[in-house]
Amino acid sequence: MSSAAEIVFDRVTKRYPGRDEAAVDDLSLEIPAGAFCVLVGPSGGGKTTALKMVNRLIPFDSGEIRIDGRDIRTLPLTELRRGIGYVIQQVGLFPHMTVGDNVATVPRLLRWSKRRTSERVIELLELVGLEAADAKRYPSQLSGGQRQRVGLARALAADPPLLLMDEPFGALDPITRHRLQTELRRLHRDVGKTVIFVTHDIDEAIQMGDRIAILREGGVLAQYATPDALLADPVDDFVAQFIGGDRALRRLALRTLDELPLRPGESGPRVAPETTVRNAVSLLLELKADALTVADGDRVLGSFRLADASELL
Repeated sequence: MSSAAEIVFDRVTKRYPGRDEAAVDDLSLEIPAGAFCVLVGPSGGGKTTALKMVNRLIPFDSGEIRIDGRDIRTLPLTELRRGIGYVIQQVGLFPHMTVGDNVATVPRLLRWSKRRTSERVIELLELVGLEAADAKRYPSQLSGGQRQRVGLARALAADPPLLLMDEPFGALDPITRHRLQTELRRLHRDVGKTVIFVTHDIDEAIQMGDRIAILREGGVLAQYATPDALLADPVDDFVAQFIGGDRALRRLALRTLDELPLRPGESGPRVAPETTVRNAVSLLLELKADALTVADGDRVLGSFRLADASELL
């Protein structure tokens, strides 16, 4: 099994009986292997319907969905779903089972050995920021954020090439949500899976995705682009209004200082290389400084000036 899968929606349409408008209408997009693709849009945009069609929780009427070139309707349902991790907002942990047993659900179905299963459970709990001792606890003993981490570990248990995530952080408080967003971005860098992530929050989409598909009502694809391209050049008024204002500043939040060609030398207060350009601009204005020194510990990498942000845009 590959570590990540390419997903292709090829003119996919889904209509529900009794509704005039399609839930998803002629959807075509390609998600490269290892990409983090976010489906976002208003209610009625077909985001969750599109997601659930990938693992055939919802059938579609026409078109094709292909995983690594294979039409999903030609795959045995059990084989298809065992190659896909699925994470939902409500988590869906089995309350009568320990955390460890929840994470081990799919490996046991695949008849892994007890030793291999146990090692994988501990590995995954630590990967998602929990402790090995948490394997013996029950879901009722965990916070909402911890349960969501267990759900993510369970989805990763059999090392699937694809993760489907349906508004996984929507029910969490803002602080916990931010922590898990940060953790998920780290996990994506580390494990390299293809992720399809559904949210109604454009800020979450911009923060999380390396590709964003904006769906308008009726399940029509409005624009599919990188976050930077989306912010720089919305395709029409609907996309521009959905994204909202401050597009230039939000673009600056996508880049960190260590990604820029810095000016040589040391000038002004010191900041860390991972500081976003937006935060650097804010700090320059707050301090009424001409420049900032970008330093990794004692090592000076260069300096950053307000004009550098303008050039970046």
